[in-house]
Amino acid sequence: MELKKLIIQLLKTGASISDKLNKTIKKEGVSLPQFNVLRILKGHKEGNANLFMVQQRMVNRMSNTTRLIDKLIEKDLVKREVCLDNRRKIELSITQKGLDLLVRLDPLISNEEEKLTQSLTINEKKQLLGLLEKINVNHEKS
Repeated sequence: MELKKLIIQLLKTGASISDKLNKTIKKEGVSLPQFNVLRILKGHKEGNANLFMVQQRMVNRMSNTTRLIDKLIEKDLVKREVCLDNRRKIELSITQKGLDLLVRLDPLISNEEEKLTQSLTINEKKQLLGLLEKINVNHEKS
């Protein structure tokens, strides 16, 4: 198998998936990276989150997280507060409006994810996931 062909196919597939998911959520006025931030904040269980934690959990760590959060604050989807114990620390949380948006978007995203993977069997999905995780673990070590 040609290594370059494999890498190109991975890049094309990733771009295609991102494009389709972006089109799905764009109708609600958010981008895929903004959606990612909202899901991170929703899933954060230990009080409020901070910028560093959000950056570490982003799918695309090249995104300008500060700018993404500023846009979400403008849309009243995220709230930023100064920590009472440490005034240099900024805490982030998702607003009710942000939670409501996720409630509307989650079924749309799930439907699109189902369409994107419908040609694979359950076992093929598990196998592909395992292979991609193996690549990611190896990549993150280097």
